[in-house]
Amino acid sequence: MRTAAARALVPGVDHRTVEVGPGLHLHVAEAGPEDGPLALLLHGFPDFWYSWRRIIPALVAAGHRVVAPDLRGYGASSRPAPTLAYRMDRHLDDLQALLRALGRPRAHLVGHDWGGAIAWVLASEQPALVDQLVVLNAPHPGAFLQELANPDQLRKSWYMLAFQVPMLPERLLSAPGALERWLDGWCLRPETLEDQDRRAYRAAFPDAESLRGPVHYYRAMLRYDLWTAARRARPCPVPTTVIWGEQDAALGTGLLRHLDRWAPNHTLHRLPDAGHFVHFDQPERCAELVVRALTPRAGSAPGPRPGP
Repeated sequence: MRTAAARALVPGVDHRTVEVGPGLHLHVAEAGPEDGPLALLLHGFPDFWYSWRRIIPALVAAGHRVVAPDLRGYGASSRPAPTLAYRMDRHLDDLQALLRALGRPRAHLVGHDWGGAIAWVLASEQPALVDQLVVLNAPHPGAFLQELANPDQLRKSWYMLAFQVPMLPERLLSAPGALERWLDGWCLRPETLEDQDRRAYRAAFPDAESLRGPVHYYRAMLRYDLWTAARRARPCPVPTTVIWGEQDAALGTGLLRHLDRWAPNHTLHRLPDAGHFVHFDQPERCAELVVRALTPRAGSAPGPRPGP
């Protein structure tokens, strides 16, 4: 398996393949009691299930069943070739099929970057499937659409336009040392990435082909999803926790300006000493906040479940 180099680095995690459609499968990393509350952890770019290596043990200790898939195009999951296969609708289909395969009617969602964007949309459009939403440095689609009018955010989003060039981004990122430099550049504390982590990422993305699917997310966004963004710009009714590294070089804090509009029932944690990979820069703090968001306080009664 393409992520085998990372598997021994997170003890207590099992791995398997789950069919989510004809000819399509997701590789998933699983841990925790099978009857525990389900938490789906959705990684971003350029990442894979291993992104959550410091969050998984904390959630398992709190009694959760944790499932961290490699999203389509990543790691050991299916890698469809067409750009069209990476539209937002396809990611929503994958998650709903994954829930059915797991035999669960709903789950907590935790997402970072692209995983957070997908989580926002699923929670907004299918709230009956989501108990609690936690997003790490990922804006609500409506907030992102509005903030594109801000020249500062446009400048920060330069790479999204650069990724539209055919084949070149994959080749550049697969050059020796390029992926490591990319991760270091987006982390405020690159020293938190150990040598074994770097080896695991290089094994997961060994060549240009392994990066085609991840880059296609950006191509599909501008070619297809941008034209449906207004339809997706609806408030999220699910209780939401937002964890935001304020030193994010890609996503400005202006994206939080109207968070009340997009997530009426939200809690915001701003971490001033963290960047885009907030869960790398501040792993202990992020693990604490995620566990707190997904673990009901003693004596608290669950609120009404949002409807469709």
